Amino acid sequence: METKKMNSKKKWSPSKSEEAMIQGIIEGSPDAIGVAVVRLNCGCRKLAAMDKDGEPASKVIMYRDRADSICDRCKKDNGSYTRITEQFIHWVSPEPEAIKKKMIEEKVLGLKTH
Repeated sequence: METKKMNSKKKWSPSKSEEAMIQGIIEGSPDAIGVAVVRLNCGCRKLAAMDKDGEPASKVIMYRDRADSICDRCKKDNGSYTRITEQFIHWVSPEPEAIKKKMIEEKVLGLKTH
């Protein structure tokens, strides 16, 4: 048993915990068609579900992998957009049509997709 625990710790990755957070947000947000994920250069993340119109379907959740709380910098500036390293929407299946996805991405993330 102890060996399995050690092996599972070695296989831990941020993407697994992020996926677990995304799934939890989706389960708690019945109107969600996707979850916006914003990754910051400090390692913290901001996530929130959105509905079919790109409106919030959950509160914004901030977390940091393997930490009790977000970093001090995020506590001060609430995860400033100037520190974003990556942002995307994890869509719930079945995904909306491409035009609808583009509209929501632009509204939620401010992205101009081509």
